[in-house]
Amino acid sequence: MVKEYLTAVVNQDWKKAGTMLYVPSLEKKLQETVSVIKMAPTMTEEAAMLGKLGVKDLAELEKMSPTAFYAAEREAVHERMTVDPAVLARKKETLKITIVGLCGEDGDKIVHAVVRTSQETLKEKIQELFLISLQQDEKDAKKWMIVPDMMRPLAEKLPGAE
Repeated sequence: MVKEYLTAVVNQDWKKAGTMLYVPSLEKKLQETVSVIKMAPTMTEEAAMLGKLGVKDLAELEKMSPTAFYAAEREAVHERMTVDPAVLARKKETLKITIVGLCGEDGDKIVHAVVRTSQETLKEKIQELFLISLQQDEKDAKKWMIVPDMMRPLAEKLPGAE
């Protein structure tokens, strides 16, 4: 699944990549984005942010499914980048993904994959190391979802703390 996800990302297939992501993580990102847009200093800036996501108003954004939002947000980010189509094609054809190691926690219901990727542009070879966390679906033990925000700090109130 990790290889399939990273391949979808390199191919900029955001719809496919979004289907592999943990929905509560996407919902959190959607709510964070809504909050940021609501804090825009002017209506012009709010409209510009919404326009980048392909929606006309906050109500339309809030109605989006988490996976549709993910795809729209990724499209918006990558549209601002100007990547030579030949470079993108070269990266796609030379992509190599190696799972370096796996580590489980919570009775192996959560698995962290250390992954090395390698791809070439027209001028150089790029290697990256990723940590990708997956969580087993509570209802279907055969189904796993990638949890992109698992590396975020998590703060929990201590019992009796105020």
